[in-house]
Amino acid sequence: MSRGPDAATLLGRALVAASERAGCPVSLAESDWTRWASATFTGARHGITLVGTHSSALDAWIAALPEAEFALHGHLVADLQLVRVRRAGAALTAEIEVLTVERR
Repeated sequence: MSRGPDAATLLGRALVAASERAGCPVSLAESDWTRWASATFTGARHGITLVGTHSSALDAWIAALPEAEFALHGHLVADLQLVRVRRAGAALTAEIEVLTVERR
């Protein structure tokens, strides 16, 4: 029996949907994750590369990502950090790191 999508899939879908709602659609160019645990929590560390067409709306959305809220079934976004933003012509590439924690 399947438990449904994992945190990486849910996070990717949430980021793409949020960018579309903001009027600046992005796609996932890369996504990788590793399991993570502390004494009290379990979850995953995610490395994600987003690609979109450069615009002021996308700049604003990317800048606001560290404070954004994402609803992920069974998981919480505990931390989101912007690692790097590159612009080349009309393309914008953003690398982010995200820590998700499983809800119990």
